[in-house]
Amino acid sequence: MDQARTTISKIFNGEPRSYTRFNLTQNMEGDNSHVEMKLSADMDEEVEANGVGEHHNGPYYPSKLKQRSPRAVCGFAIGILLLFIVGYLIGYLSNRSTVRPEVKADCPVFNEIAPVIADPVYSLDWSDAKELLKKKLTNDNIKANFKEFSSASHQAGSPGDEALANKIFGKFTSYGMNPWTDEHYVTVHNPGASNNRVLFRGSVVGTTEGFLAYSALNTAEGAALYAHYGRAEDFRRLQELGIDVSQRVVLIRAGLLTFAEKVANAASLNASAVLIYPDPVNYKIKEDTALFGHVHLGIGDPYTPGFPSFNHTQFPPAQSSGLPLIPAQTITIQQATEIMSKLGGRNSPDGWSDGMLRDTLYKLGDENDIIKVEVNNVLIQKKIHNVFGVIKGFMDADRYMVIGVQRDAWGPGFSRSTVGTSLMMELARTITDMIRNDGFKPKRSIVFTSWSAGEFGSVGATEWLEGYLTSLNLKVFSFISLDELISGFDSFRAAASPLLYDLLESTMRQVSSPVDATKSLHEQFAGSSWERSVMEPMGLSHSSYPFQAFSGIPSLSFRFTSSSKLYPFGSSEDTEQNLDRYTSYNTLKLAKTAGEVAGLMTLRLVHDHILKLNVAKYTSVIRSYISQIRSKVESRQMSGRLPSTVTMQWLLSAQGSYDRAASALASTIRNSDLEDMEQCRIINNRIMRVEGSLISPYVSPRENLFRHILLGSGSHTLAALIDHLEAIKGGLDSGDVDQFKNQFALATWTIQSCANALAGEVWDMDNEI
Repeated sequence: MDQARTTISKIFNGEPRSYTRFNLTQNMEGDNSHVEMKLSADMDEEVEANGVGEHHNGPYYPSKLKQRSPRAVCGFAIGILLLFIVGYLIGYLSNRSTVRPEVKADCPVFNEIAPVIADPVYSLDWSDAKELLKKKLTNDNIKANFKEFSSASHQAGSPGDEALANKIFGKFTSYGMNPWTDEHYVTVHNPGASNNRVLFRGSVVGTTEGFLAYSALNTAEGAALYAHYGRAEDFRRLQELGIDVSQRVVLIRAGLLTFAEKVANAASLNASAVLIYPDPVNYKIKEDTALFGHVHLGIGDPYTPGFPSFNHTQFPPAQSSGLPLIPAQTITIQQATEIMSKLGGRNSPDGWSDGMLRDTLYKLGDENDIIKVEVNNVLIQKKIHNVFGVIKGFMDADRYMVIGVQRDAWGPGFSRSTVGTSLMMELARTITDMIRNDGFKPKRSIVFTSWSAGEFGSVGATEWLEGYLTSLNLKVFSFISLDELISGFDSFRAAASPLLYDLLESTMRQVSSPVDATKSLHEQFAGSSWERSVMEPMGLSHSSYPFQAFSGIPSLSFRFTSSSKLYPFGSSEDTEQNLDRYTSYNTLKLAKTAGEVAGLMTLRLVHDHILKLNVAKYTSVIRSYISQIRSKVESRQMSGRLPSTVTMQWLLSAQGSYDRAASALASTIRNSDLEDMEQCRIINNRIMRVEGSLISPYVSPRENLFRHILLGSGSHTLAALIDHLEAIKGGLDSGDVDQFKNQFALATWTIQSCANALAGEVWDMDNEI
């Protein structure tokens, strides 16, 4: 182009007043090219600004058109024509070298050199996707799945369990997925060759068919002691009455707590054994129905704590600190009646005698009421399989959410596992159909998972998490559990990460009530305060807990349940017929509603540009804990039990850092171009770091799996700091000031680290510590 301009300048014997710019643009839709000509006054502006153009040997005189003679005008016109011709020739010659010969489709090398033009990524509007899922998710399909995935016997690692796994694998394949399996060798308990036994005053009490996995395998005896539900407050009540729990065989009602928590509470006070029974006031089951469960105060295989149970993996011998050291056993209503109706001793505290065992006064028991417990369970190793299917995202395929459900059960397990499995398969079918036939294109991936050994404490799920933790906590942005979805119909309860609260509430407003179609789920169950009415603390009883408290993945468990009777999970009475009675024959309607809740939340998390996880929710949670800690610290310092060197300054600073980081992120989202996919990915990465950053890096997973400082358990949590301050107040041995100061410092830095992660890049961090 410079050569062309020089040539043109020579034609006019001087610098041009204006020049012509040629923009050679290749047409990407074909092989032809076009030449775009733009007249530019760039040089005019430069001359006017600087007073001169390029340097010449003689003076420069700007020409004026009105002073030219007709001959000059004619020459000017010829120059313009020459200019056009020269420009055209230059454009033709320069473009000619870039033109490629046409390649026929049948050419052998066509696939190697033909340009590949990617289709634009588009998807349905949210309103269309929402209505489409509701339409395609049908009662008929769910009912057919109930029949297909029901099994009379499918304990973990059994042929029935493997048959279901193969069936799920085949279904995933038929939906167009590429399924895979994950194999683990886990250690579990099975009943021994002879039943466990319970003797009262020297006589065998009935037939003991149920059992509790991971109980201590020995024989213990002691005087009977009734302890209501076995909660910590129940044992404190006994201590206030001057009753020593040590070396007693404790009788406890089932309900309110997990079996493991009940046994741990009793063991902490040196009880010799624990018997757990279903009271008719809580359960509507037959008198000889046995209960099954486990008493590991933890999750996963307790003999590989913190690491996965892969075959042939060499780990040092280890076992979880959550394994009880005392025997524990379930007994039937009939057996409990035979024992408790004969107990002597003092009357039980107020509210403890509201049970419905026949001819029973609910006495606390005395020294003559000797009970002997024999536990003969067998420790064995089983091979289990988890089954996976994936719908890959069209943009961020390496970011995914997980939908999971337990596949195994002690007995029929219809509500425990069949309902959830059936619903997961229907969701997988529905979403793949929406992609194939309706143009839905999720931005992120969805992984559907079927776990085994869930009855032993989320073993299959936890072993998977332990095996792939370093990658999962960077890529999984949410988990939804479909376990135990339906056990009644008059109550809706959920446990979730605070990050998911807003999404759950908005989803409840978009789903119709299963019992009154004129109302939304929110209107039916939320009341004046939806969080108080619906939300409950997440704990060991929730299968989402390993994802939340161990892996730092925002998780959700929810269920329709009964406000009056407890459902007989872990028994032979968990059948479709019984579930229909508990739901007043609304099981299918409830299942479809549960499917809409899980499905709409899933679609929203993979549809929108920005993840629907509200990081601002944690500001109030952190602030509430710190407010309690501050009040108690100041109180202990005033009483002289805590030195003045313990300052709240840095904990308050960490809280402020998180508040500011959450506000800054909200501002960034408001001011960002959400069509910029790279910008959205950067924002989403910041959101995804929050939950994982609340997992304490100062706690070994071999010692405590639940390392989340807000939702976990153990001395590293903010709740434990509050309890420690109470122990210091009471002058208890557990109130160690130096230990408190260490825990206090580590909790402070964990919160600050979370704020740093949320802030984004290192130069954006607000760190005053």
